Amino acid sequence: MNDDLFEIGLEIRKAVLGKEFVEKSIASADDFNMPMQRLTTEYCWGAVWGREDGLPRKTRSMLNLAMLSALNRPHELKMHLAGALRNGVTREEIREVLLQVAIYCGIPAGVDAFRCAREVFAEIDRADGK
Repeated sequence: MNDDLFEIGLEIRKAVLGKEFVEKSIASADDFNMPMQRLTTEYCWGAVWGREDGLPRKTRSMLNLAMLSALNRPHELKMHLAGALRNGVTREEIREVLLQVAIYCGIPAGVDAFRCAREVFAEIDRADGK
């Protein structure tokens, strides 16, 4: 495994998903799932998200929202909805991505994605005192 990629990935992962969430994931890892944490951090976050000459984080976030919605991965979608907001994706842009999902992946996928987004937005609004 590549420690440099891990450190780069860890920094990006914390910036996108939130420091507390990522530190909790790493701290709660055991011998069984720590290799998955390393793989995800190094290759997903370090090697791909860390490509400075590639796509901006905002674009990567929008792509993730579409793919996770299409794959019906609500847990990951909720994490990446919050991350997309941190990366500058507006709620209006998220709505447009999810409408696109509904057309190309099916209405049920769009409905579920919108439900996840509303839950995440409500949680964020509660935390912000709105």
